[in-house]
Order: sequence, then C-alpha cells, then structure tokens
Amino acid sequence: MTRVLLISGSTRNGSLHTAALRTAARYAPPELTAALYDGLSDLPAFVPGDPAPALVVTALRRRVTDADALLFSTPEYAGSLPGSLKNLLDWLVDGGELGGKPVAWLSVVAPGQDDGARAALESVLDHGGARLLRPACIRIPLDMSAVDGAGIVTDTRLHVALQDMLQALVRGLATPEQRRPSWQAYSSVYPVVQQRQSWPGRLS
Repeated sequence: MTRVLLISGSTRNGSLHTAALRTAARYAPPELTAALYDGLSDLPAFVPGDPAPALVVTALRRRVTDADALLFSTPEYAGSLPGSLKNLLDWLVDGGELGGKPVAWLSVVAPGQDDGARAALESVLDHGGARLLRPACIRIPLDMSAVDGAGIVTDTRLHVALQDMLQALVRGLATPEQRRPSWQAYSSVYPVVQQRQSWPGRLS
C-alpha cells in the first residue's frame, strides 16, 4: 500500500488548499492511503543543527520518513511560500528527510496566481534532494463555494481528477526516471491548462 503524506501550506481555518487535500485523502484510490498533516502551526521556528528538536519536529520527520511520497498544496504569500511552510521545509532539509523522497504539488488557483510559491517550493525541494514527480503535479482551479461545512470539496469532477492525479503519483513511484517529464497530470474530466512560455523555472 502506497502511503502519501498531504501537506498544506496554509494555517488558515477554511483554507481552500487544505480542503482540496482533505478531499484527496477521502477519495484516494484503493491502492493508496493519504493522510493530511495537521501540525504546521505547532512547529517551532527552525534552528539550524538543533541536536534536540521539539517533539513535534521529531514527529514530522518520522511521518515524512514513513511516507512513500509527499503531496503539497500551498497559497502564495508576498510572491513566495508562506513562512510556516518554509519553516517546515527547513526542518526537513536540515534533517535530510527529503533526500530522494518523491514529491508532487497540487495547485488549486487559476494560472498566474501562485507562480512564485510553486517556483520557491520546487527550489527548496530540489535543494533538499527530493524527487519531483512532474506527471503527478496538476492544477485544478477551485472555488470556496464548492467546499461544504466539513471542509470537503463536493464537486464530483474534482474527485475524479484527484484520483487521476494520485494514480499518476503511484505510477511515478514505480518509475525511477521519467523519460519526458510533464508539468501536470492528465485528468479525464478537467481540461488541460497550457503552459505559458516563460523562464525555465516558472510554471503557469
């Protein structure tokens, strides 16, 4: 059974990014178990080389180590990652847990609204030695009106698209190197969003 840890970059109650990941956990395909990490706001500020990090940091590192892959979804703040998510990543880079770890991202906003955050996320993941599974990276623009009182996205098209995405992630785990990496997963219900031609590290 493939284990995926879902990490939202938002600490806001009612976050659209967290709702999307929570929905991904509920509608994950049977060959995969997905769990949402909920300790982002509890992490202390990163201290380089801390020999005795807080228990919440140790628990985070254990969950990342135990996961077969990580899936991130994050808002963009001030043109980059939220400080809380960067703090989490700093702890993981320092501890070496990202080394060789398969990762992917889920964007839930329209093209052009999170370029800085995704570029920064990919840069930090690359610095930590993670393996980005581009075929499992997908944009699914959402609206808060589709989120119910339990924080689940109710649009059934999204449920199918998330299954497509997670299955692409499972396939990526079985493939050491992608011969022609794609910037997004194929979805049977969402239209393909074309990538704009821009500088190499920037995705639309």
